[in-house]
Amino acid sequence: MRIVTLEEHVSFPEMTKLIPADILGNKKPSGAATLMMPKLVDITGERLNSMNDSGISMQVLSVENTDVNLLDSTLAPEFASKYNNLLAEKIKDHPERFTAFAHLPMTAPEAAADELERTVKTYGFRGAMVKGLTNGDFLDAPKFAPIFERAEKLGVPIYIHPGVPPDAVMDAYYSNIGNNTGPFDPIACWGWGWHSETAIHVLRLLVAGIFDTYPKLKIIIGHMGEMLPIMWDRSNKSFQPGNGGQNQRTLIDTFRQQLYITTSGFFTQPPLQIALDTIGIDNIMLSVDYPFSSNQMGIDFLNGIQLPPEQVAKIAHGNADKLLGLQP
Repeated sequence: MRIVTLEEHVSFPEMTKLIPADILGNKKPSGAATLMMPKLVDITGERLNSMNDSGISMQVLSVENTDVNLLDSTLAPEFASKYNNLLAEKIKDHPERFTAFAHLPMTAPEAAADELERTVKTYGFRGAMVKGLTNGDFLDAPKFAPIFERAEKLGVPIYIHPGVPPDAVMDAYYSNIGNNTGPFDPIACWGWGWHSETAIHVLRLLVAGIFDTYPKLKIIIGHMGEMLPIMWDRSNKSFQPGNGGQNQRTLIDTFRQQLYITTSGFFTQPPLQIALDTIGIDNIMLSVDYPFSSNQMGIDFLNGIQLPPEQVAKIAHGNADKLLGLQP
């Protein structure tokens, strides 16, 4: 069976070296990213061998780090363009195995929209991945409208991935825990905070009317829906049209039409069942979160899904092929 995975990461140290030292400051890659750096750098070595061994047909690659967000609107566009050019160069000899989401200069939204269009038209990239907040701003801020407008025009999705919480959030919610005065990363990031913040991000887009303004826009989120499926009914009741938000449709109607989720890093069946019962089979796509999860973990999970073969095929590749315009 054809298998496509969508949240698979790369990072190229030669690009990080282009960030001026005074801008980079004390910011360093996470411990997990540092440990995984050899795997993040690699594309056609161990990564491709692992794909072959596990039966993965194609990975959609995206840049793991958010160095571009450290740069202001004058420097970010060129940096993002160089990163995308390098990524395109590294995958060009394996078009049947790799494609990518663009790395965007979010501090310069107009340039980000242009870079999205350039990478889609020049390299065949399948959309863009945006990581967390940009200088503390969520994507419902009016300045980001050009990105949504262009994505809708191009017919490509925006993948919203968690990012490191802003310092104020770190201080207020994730620091001073017991005798530990510093931030506790597992709560702030992969253990909880990342996922709740991404859910908030999507809910803000709903309440701000972004989905209604751009009714053909498609948004992807990972990690089995970033907690939204478990809150499905309660949130739907809370965010009804006319309850103070700008949304013209219910959460359920909007998300089933415009929101897609991936399984990245979630490899047990109960969360999948909740997702199936809420957002539905046509909106769920397989992802691994490589190299932070192994390709084999994703395949073992896929093989354990107790659904008819045609429905498993939708999760494995059919929904992704349709959404991203991939040619099997």
